[in-house]
Amino acid sequence: MCGISGFVSLSGQQNIDADLMKAMNRAQSHRGPDAEGYYFDQGLALGHRRLSIIDLEGSPQPMHSADKRACVVFNGEIYNFKELREELKAKGYAFNTDGDTETILNAWLEWGEECVHKLRGMFAFALWDFEKSTLFIARDRLGIKPFFYSLLKSGELIFGSELKVLTAHPEFDHEMRNTAVEDYFSFGYVPEPHTIYQNAYKLSPGHYLKIERGMTSLPEPIEYWDVPVDFDQELTEEEVREGLIERMKEAVDIRMVADVPLGAFLSGGVDSSGVVAMMSQLQDEPVNTCAIGFDVEAFNETAFAQQVADRYNTNHRIETVSQDDFDLVDQLAALYDEPYADSSAIPTYRVCQLARKHVTVALSGDGGDELFAGYRRYKMHGHEEKVRNKLPLGLRKSVFGPMGALYPKLDWAPKFLRAKTTFQSLGMDTVEAYCNSVSLFRQEERKKLFSKTYQESLAGYKAVEVFKRHGEKVKHLDAVKIAQYLDMKTYLVGDILTKVDRASMAHSLEVRVPLLDHKFIEWGFKVPTDMNIHGGEGKASFKSMLEPHLPHDVLYRKKMGFSVPVSEWFKGPLKERLYDGLLSKQMKESGYFDASSLKKLIDDHVSGVKDNGAYLWTLMMFESFMRQSKGASI
Repeated sequence: MCGISGFVSLSGQQNIDADLMKAMNRAQSHRGPDAEGYYFDQGLALGHRRLSIIDLEGSPQPMHSADKRACVVFNGEIYNFKELREELKAKGYAFNTDGDTETILNAWLEWGEECVHKLRGMFAFALWDFEKSTLFIARDRLGIKPFFYSLLKSGELIFGSELKVLTAHPEFDHEMRNTAVEDYFSFGYVPEPHTIYQNAYKLSPGHYLKIERGMTSLPEPIEYWDVPVDFDQELTEEEVREGLIERMKEAVDIRMVADVPLGAFLSGGVDSSGVVAMMSQLQDEPVNTCAIGFDVEAFNETAFAQQVADRYNTNHRIETVSQDDFDLVDQLAALYDEPYADSSAIPTYRVCQLARKHVTVALSGDGGDELFAGYRRYKMHGHEEKVRNKLPLGLRKSVFGPMGALYPKLDWAPKFLRAKTTFQSLGMDTVEAYCNSVSLFRQEERKKLFSKTYQESLAGYKAVEVFKRHGEKVKHLDAVKIAQYLDMKTYLVGDILTKVDRASMAHSLEVRVPLLDHKFIEWGFKVPTDMNIHGGEGKASFKSMLEPHLPHDVLYRKKMGFSVPVSEWFKGPLKERLYDGLLSKQMKESGYFDASSLKKLIDDHVSGVKDNGAYLWTLMMFESFMRQSKGASI
């Protein structure tokens, strides 16, 4: 696990400032504290920060192929590298190291851009082919590892594992992307391929970028993999019963190779508990596990984690975090480099901090909810779709739109309809409805929040366009499958994986995600919706298959999540900070907000009229970013 960075002059004429390159690379030194390395050539510079995991001393980067034709910087792990080594050796390729990095080099020499199809793992890499004067950049299929890039006005491409590498360049354009603010206040993050900055991008998951010297602009990235949505037949109950645990165990097994201490997060939820159960069955010694607890019972899951730890006799460590653990608020903007509104970033940071005291690699359970329909919102979305299917869209818009305005006088309605957002959603198509249900500030709320000037500057753009773009591929699927796919393309990569990557790498901890193994995804996405949501239970097939391996209370308790009490903070210790920050001169002069709406959100929350905690946290994270960055106003 590492951090990568680089400069490439498209013309090949610019000289590279070695000191600047090193300063940019060192902005992400937390990603790789064990070593750094550089390669410089005319119009080319590659940088690397290393966290040693495999072949601790023998795989320095940047790394050249044995024939010196190519050079690579790489962040991640290739889990099938040993099998690929043997395949490539049989074709005559030489290897000078025992790690996985050299496998990428020889795979490129043999298969070119098709090499990405051979790689099983999490990765982001940049490879320079001296013979072809070509830069090849690729990101793993699910977006576990990040990759940022920008083309400067001077004609230099700069890239890095974190945005702070790019912003460290004095010529980086800090102009904010106008539509990214709309996206952020809907989703709580800026979705791929954009960043908060107009001229900086994230390489989307499952994409590569091939840049040849002499180009005057960057080509469009090419998608090489996507969640398989055009399968001919769903899995049968027998296939799920016979295959799920076996395939999950194999995905866990290949992620347990490391030359450093290895363990797992154990939250007490189904997914992390399932991963720990598989690990315990795959090794003789006890698994190292860790959990974060809270001193407020409503947020504390450690008792469930302890049940799993006791069952498998793990080396379990727990630390309790105070409900007033808000010291990280200002650090989060610096950690994520752009606005990021998931408050569970705080406990995620703490559990990574705890894990790093004992291990260098930790396995997590991320991805299970998206793959097996575990979120409660999937069940609600499915119920809504049944109503949508009975009435034409035009009629639904005319009926349910006005009904939403009557909320909360809906006691007569079925329980699942007793929400304003549900009535709004019933007047929309499937994709629009799901976007509405997951938005932090929904469309009409953003209209109140934003100034008229900013709304006009959007020229009709709305955040739902992100979902519509992805939704085009899955129109033929049922509503729940559509929602799962949309989450994999947006929420999973933009929120969950971003949170874990930055929090873990802040502590130089590598996190591996077996439930997001692409082969497991390709199989698991074919589990039918009526097997995933059955008898009112989400993730039903997954839980059923885990029954021999986990306690009943862990499998079938109410999902808690990794929450923090932000609403209480804003009425107490963060109240003054809230007023000072959100009503600051910078926020008012940014041009994005209606000042009276900001004040009303705070006043209503502090006085107890309404719980606006989630809205206020989203705003506070934006204000913190604006204050710490060179962010432009409209």
